Amino acid sequence: MGKKWNSERKTEHYYKMAKKNNYRSRASYKLQQINKRFKIIKTADKVVDLGAAPGGWSQIALQAVGEEGTVVGVDLEWIRPLDEENFHTVRGDFTEDDTLKEVKGLINGTAQVVISDAAPKLTGIKDIDTIRSADLADNALKVCDHLLMQGGNFVLKVFQGEEYNNILNNIKERFKVVKTTKPPSSRKGSVEMYVVAKGFRRMF
Repeated sequence: MGKKWNSERKTEHYYKMAKKNNYRSRASYKLQQINKRFKIIKTADKVVDLGAAPGGWSQIALQAVGEEGTVVGVDLEWIRPLDEENFHTVRGDFTEDDTLKEVKGLINGTAQVVISDAAPKLTGIKDIDTIRSADLADNALKVCDHLLMQGGNFVLKVFQGEEYNNILNNIKERFKVVKTTKPPSSRKGSVEMYVVAKGFRRMF
């Protein structure tokens, strides 16, 4: 990202709000708005946050689950700890079995909710970035097969492109209700969309 983007970002409404409210990312408002509308995360839920760094979505998830719930943030990068005792971090690749086993231990089996605001490393080449986004979405869906309980919920960021409909179709095979949304805090020029899926149906 260039200097112009950084300059514009620092004067942007949600960026300033995030700083004021001590959120680690303006993206926190995306999950906050999604959850307010769709009621994905509830009190006492166990939530797995994929690609969680720097922790903005985890902060919102923690507010939603309260003291009785659990949030586990997973990322290849180190996630700075939060104050809440019911927040745990796993540094690792969520496509690997060892990482999934560690997460399972922290949530004692399965979770009510899996969320992912993860994005691939972008090249600026639309076709390549679309394929990378689709692969990431597919891997996040596979995590649901391992960690999400029957009837659970899923929130996933995807990029609009050639693979967009295929991603949606794959999610529809596993969930009873699937909707797409672009929360107000998502930049207008962004190709990102969010898939909100409820009622997980285990395939095995």
